Amino acid sequence: MSAISRLQQILDGGGFAVTAELGPPKGSDVEVVLRKAEYLRGVVDAVNVTDNQTAVVRMSSIATCAILREFGIEPVMQMVCRDRNRIALQSDILGAYALGIHNVLCLSGDHQRFGNHPEAKNVFDLDSVQLIQAARAMRDERKFISGDEVEGTLGVFIGAAANPFADPFEFRVRRLAKKVVAGAQFIQTQCVYDLKKFRKWMEMVTDVGLHEKTHILAGITPLKSVGMARYMRDHVAGIDVPDELIRRLRSADNGKAAEEGISIAVETIEEMKGVHGVHGVHLMAIEWERKVPEIVERAGLLSRDGTDT
Repeated sequence: MSAISRLQQILDGGGFAVTAELGPPKGSDVEVVLRKAEYLRGVVDAVNVTDNQTAVVRMSSIATCAILREFGIEPVMQMVCRDRNRIALQSDILGAYALGIHNVLCLSGDHQRFGNHPEAKNVFDLDSVQLIQAARAMRDERKFISGDEVEGTLGVFIGAAANPFADPFEFRVRRLAKKVVAGAQFIQTQCVYDLKKFRKWMEMVTDVGLHEKTHILAGITPLKSVGMARYMRDHVAGIDVPDELIRRLRSADNGKAAEEGISIAVETIEEMKGVHGVHGVHLMAIEWERKVPEIVERAGLLSRDGTDT
């Protein structure tokens, strides 16, 4: 069993990585997972599996990751601190590695009041920074949080999320720095629509040299409609959708806003290729996985080095 994930090999080797996201079903049907996975296999370098996103009950991330791995896709297991204490979190990291899941993305998690069990008790024994620290200590020092020794090797590739657009903007890089110091080796950002603001954030990142200490993948979410764009702008915290993009979607001929949204995503990826310090993109298609191959191909990334054939 390789101690280094393929995603890590690509990023550490200087490649431009492309990852995607897959939301598990609200049930146990493996075929639902495989239908989505078929669109992504051979197109992206790794696939994130969300962990009960928006606090809605779904098939577990670790089980879905194991299914993807058997299907020939390298998974990135998302782990949120909302539902598990430090014992369960560390246990799942060990179990995931034993199953061949070597990429772990550490997140705090959406509050349960946003989901379908608002009366549930949250845990938040650790926050995302502490989870990153724990995973790194388990790997590098072979120590659990308790100080007990981890038996055997644990070659996990540790990731985290970053939101370049949340307020206060000037503290965004400090927050990122905490995660990098804690041990985050790759970063996947919130959806990028405001290119000017993202470039400013990346200038701040490179000014302090964080791009040399972690791999930054810019988040890309294609807009399906004017309504989606307005909802993202007005109701999703930390997302900036410029008015110009909304005008483009509204002006699309013959109700072709979805096609215009794909074009905007492709243009954004092209921009990301030229931003100093950006090492890849993370495609969050939100139940639109079938469009990922088109986006990757139109962005000229289908035959990049390191991609599955």
